[in-house]
Amino acid sequence: MNDRIPSVRGVLTPSRPLADLTWLRVGGPADWLFQPADLQDLRDFLANLPPDIPVFPIGVGSNLIVRDGGIRGVVIRLGRGFNAISIEGNRVRAGAAALDAHVARKAAEAGLDLSFLRTIPGAIGGAVRMNAGCYGTYVADRLIEATVVHRDGSQSVIDARDLGLAYRSSDLPPDSIIIEALFEAPGDDPDAIRNRMEEQLARRDATQPVRDRSAGSTFRNPAGYSSTGRADDTHDLKAWKLIDEAGLRGARLGGAQMSEKHPNFLINTGTATAADLEALGEAVRKRVFQNSGLTLEWEIMRVGDFGPLYDRTKDLEPVLKPDTDNQG
Repeated sequence: MNDRIPSVRGVLTPSRPLADLTWLRVGGPADWLFQPADLQDLRDFLANLPPDIPVFPIGVGSNLIVRDGGIRGVVIRLGRGFNAISIEGNRVRAGAAALDAHVARKAAEAGLDLSFLRTIPGAIGGAVRMNAGCYGTYVADRLIEATVVHRDGSQSVIDARDLGLAYRSSDLPPDSIIIEALFEAPGDDPDAIRNRMEEQLARRDATQPVRDRSAGSTFRNPAGYSSTGRADDTHDLKAWKLIDEAGLRGARLGGAQMSEKHPNFLINTGTATAADLEALGEAVRKRVFQNSGLTLEWEIMRVGDFGPLYDRTKDLEPVLKPDTDNQG
């Protein structure tokens, strides 16, 4: 495949391990990892890449399990040059590689309230693609438009209403690459916004295993929701509660564990493989269905090829820790 990969001005690395690029620190290599020098480098590369070679964009890997067999094709990761943040009146323009927390802080300095982004792990590209949200506000509530580079190298600006934003999802093709987003934010006193963000951080730290190696919420809440997912935040039916009621708080499989602090967080205790993590998640889904009749849907994206260990772990039962009666 090497002679079919276009030349670039950025960094193009063959057989690049991806574990260190994800928060869970697991996963095999990509055939190629491309880090474009700038927008034109990205567009030229895609325009000249044979259409049968798959492309998969990743951000900071905060909501991702890369399977042990790795990813075929080219993984594209935006970095410096795609992380600018600017204020335009009551609007905030942010590059796809800008961290959500940085965008929230920059907006607050200008008296613009994008505080919902402050506790969301990851970068703006992923937040737009997954319609990320927190504390009752979602990207769909604030997004005006997104600039996207398509698989053929063409570029377009897409109105937020045409992105199909729904609960933790959008209609963007998986090989389209978001490069920039424009938000409109309500104004407020900068100190009030900062205080609100500090309160949200304290609430998060008190209820979530922020010091453990996780990828955020593992499963979606199995509840009714509007087109922006707003109703889901206030519904009593929570994924963590279903997992807890099934007796799976603290459950382990290999080096993977459902957090004792918040049982909807899947964590790598230090020795997990991607196979451990995904197999534990599937075991949880099975047990919750047996216990409640409800099917949990993954919120974490799982990508790539299974490695040889998956067949050895997928049918194993999780091991419960003795103390499973904590509340979360």
